[in-house]
Amino acid sequence: ASERATGTPVQLSPSTVPVVVATMAGTKAAAVSKGLKKGISKKGTRIHTKVHFYRPKTLSLDRKPKYAPRSVPKKNTLDKFSVIKYPLTTESSMKLIEDSNTLVFIVNIKSNKRQIKSAVKELYNIDCDKVNTLITPRGLKKAYVRLSKEFDALDVANRVGVI
Repeated sequence: ASERATGTPVQLSPSTVPVVVATMAGTKAAAVSKGLKKGISKKGTRIHTKVHFYRPKTLSLDRKPKYAPRSVPKKNTLDKFSVIKYPLTTESSMKLIEDSNTLVFIVNIKSNKRQIKSAVKELYNIDCDKVNTLITPRGLKKAYVRLSKEFDALDVANRVGVI
């Protein structure tokens, strides 16, 4: 119901109300059908707030290979026999054996301290406290293996064949 300028409400007859609603719905429907026929375009200029252009993220699907990348799994080439090359028998290494309960080995350049420690334990049945390593100017890796208190480096060196 609408109001006149005087402020009194205008009474609409029940027969005129559906006509008003129908015309409103008809204009809305006509606008929608016109838009669908023509196509809705959201083209316009984008406001760029950054200096650089960042490529939009697109869909990245997981790979589904037809065969395994490697037919046979890689074999570990650094076993206990290839980690330790040989014990060092220089005068300075003999002094370390006697004084500080330490054995000196030349080891594989790619082996790390954990591998050296486990290889010494498996090969010579001894426990070691710590391993210090260095790479010599000749390109060899030298490992200083400090034995634990229960083991004597002199006895182990005799058993290994250093002395």
